Amino acid sequence: MSFRLTDVSHPVRAGFDDIIDVRSPAEYAEDHLPGAINLPVLDDAERARVGTIYKQVSPFDARKIGAALVAGNAARHIAGALADRPGGWRPLVYCWRGGQRSGSFAAILSQIGWRVELVEGGYKSWRGLVVQQVQDMPVAAPVIVLDGNTGSAKTAILSRLAVRGWQVIDLEGLAAHRGSLFGAMPGGQPSQKLFEGRLALALATLDPARPVLVEAESSRIGAVTLPKAIWQAICAAPRLRIEVPVAARAAYSARDYVDVAADPVRLGEIIAALAPLHPGERIEAWQRQAAAGQWPALAEGLMRDHYDPRYLKHRARYAAGERAVVALDDLSDLDHAAGRVEAALAVLTG
Repeated sequence: MSFRLTDVSHPVRAGFDDIIDVRSPAEYAEDHLPGAINLPVLDDAERARVGTIYKQVSPFDARKIGAALVAGNAARHIAGALADRPGGWRPLVYCWRGGQRSGSFAAILSQIGWRVELVEGGYKSWRGLVVQQVQDMPVAAPVIVLDGNTGSAKTAILSRLAVRGWQVIDLEGLAAHRGSLFGAMPGGQPSQKLFEGRLALALATLDPARPVLVEAESSRIGAVTLPKAIWQAICAAPRLRIEVPVAARAAYSARDYVDVAADPVRLGEIIAALAPLHPGERIEAWQRQAAAGQWPALAEGLMRDHYDPRYLKHRARYAAGERAVVALDDLSDLDHAAGRVEAALAVLTG
C-alpha cells in the first residue's frame, strides 16, 4: 500500500510501529525521515557494485545481481533486527524514490503478513517537503530573538524557558554546535540536509498562537547554514538582549567549555587560526594562557578583543529591533537568570 506524505510531520503522526529506511548506510547518514531506522537492502559497496554493472554491463544483469543481494539482506534483517516484531506490526518503508529497493523489501514483509506501507515517492518526496518548509514557508509563530554577547548563557536560559512552558527552537542543539570558534561538540555536526530536516520538523510543529524563542545567530552555525525561512524571521524579529559583564561571561564559559579547555592542542590550533586578525603579541599571550590552562583569563581576553567588537557590529544591524535589555551581574544562578528574562518576555508579549 502506498502512503503519501502531506507535510514533514506526517510520518511521525501517522502511527506506524517503525519507519524503515532501506537505503545504504551512507545515504541514511546524510539524511533520513525522523525516527527512521536503517535496514539497508544494499550496503554502500553493494550499491556501488550494482550501479557499475548497470552502466558497464547491462540493466538486466544489474537487476539480477541486485535482487539476489536484496533477498539475502532482507533475510538477515528478518532473522535479526525484525525477529521480535509481532503479527500486527505495521511498518512504513522507503528508499530513494520509492522504487525497487523499498518495493522488493516491502513485498517480502507483506508475504509474512505484516501490514507494510511504502512512502510514495520515497525519500525525495520527504526532502521536497523539507525544502518547502525551511525555504518557502514563513515561520508560523511570532519569533522573538534572545540576544547577548558571547558567553551570556543564552542557550542555557532558553533551555530553562522551554521547561517553564515557552515555545523554543534550539538552533544550536539542532546543529550540534555551540556557534563559536570553540563550539564544536563530540560526534560532529549533522549534514546540511539532516539539519534542515530537524529544523523543518520543529517549524512544522509550532503553535502559531504562541511566540517562539530563538537565539541570535549568524547565518551559519559551525558548518551548517540557516535556511531562508528562519534566517529572514531572525533578521526581522524583535530582540531581547541579555547584558552580562565580561568577567562573569568568562567565568561561565570556563564551565560551559570545559571540554575545550581540557584539549590544549585543539585550543592552540583554534587560537592560531585567529592570527590574521590580531597582533602577534596578543596571539602569543592567548597561546600561553591556553598552554597553562588559564581558561577564564583566556576567555575574557577572547571576548574583550575578538568576540565583543565583532558582535557589536553585528548587533548594530538589528538595533531597531531591540525591545528590552536584561542586565545580569553574574551567571551563577541560571534559574534566577531565566526568571529575569521570563519577566521581561512577559512584558514584551503582554
